[in-house]
Amino acid sequence: MIHLRYQLERVAQRIVDTWFMTMPRPRPSHQALLEGKIISHRGEHDNLQVKENTMAAFARVVEAGAWGIEFDVRWTRDQEPVVIHDTDTRRVFDVELTVAEASLTELRQRLPEIPTLAEVVERFGGVCHLMVELKRDELDAKESMAERLQEIFASLTPGTDYHFLALQFDLFDLVKFAGGGACLPVAELKTRDFSRSALAGDLAGVCGHYLLLSRDMIEHHHRQGQKVGTGFIASRFSLYRELHRGVDWVFTNHALRLTAIRQQLLRRE
Repeated sequence: MIHLRYQLERVAQRIVDTWFMTMPRPRPSHQALLEGKIISHRGEHDNLQVKENTMAAFARVVEAGAWGIEFDVRWTRDQEPVVIHDTDTRRVFDVELTVAEASLTELRQRLPEIPTLAEVVERFGGVCHLMVELKRDELDAKESMAERLQEIFASLTPGTDYHFLALQFDLFDLVKFAGGGACLPVAELKTRDFSRSALAGDLAGVCGHYLLLSRDMIEHHHRQGQKVGTGFIASRFSLYRELHRGVDWVFTNHALRLTAIRQQLLRRE
């Protein structure tokens, strides 16, 4: 079911992106190019040669100059956070293994490509901005999980070096140590509701699909001192559109391409 939903979402996204990439937009201003930050969604991957949410996927975009990387966090049976999007490893690795039912040792033995959160933070923390999406795992150990997260991020500054993202507001209870200013709710469909809650909760801002976050919503968050991230941008003209709208963070599965476009435009000025 997860695999089918993922494929349908990708098809719908391609259709919308194809339409937007054919609509010419004026080149963004120098200031817009400097202020709009490109974030690689799960690293630069094709899930064939390079798997998503792996050290190899992250290294490619960091070396190319992308401002940030986004990745997902789930928990092993022995309560170690690891970087993977799905509850199991079938879609990406074609292996029958449920993350929450495996120990870290078992996971590393069978799938050494899956990094721990601590490994990602140690290598890339302070080098690029970390957008860390918390996923829901039904493990009854919230206190120890929160302590482990605080330990891993102890050397970094919340809001400056990293943000936490989540599809459900209650997941931010795990990262109270970072404060609301480092927390970003991600709206799938109820974008206006998420926007209002983010404003009322004094959070860092809000993230959502570029079609569902209106210019009025973006400006409202900016007036409140909050920021806005949109995804998933796939083309030059889509990037131009978001920068013109004042979007702060551009999430993309094509960070190498968009970073090269941005750098090329800056060199021309």
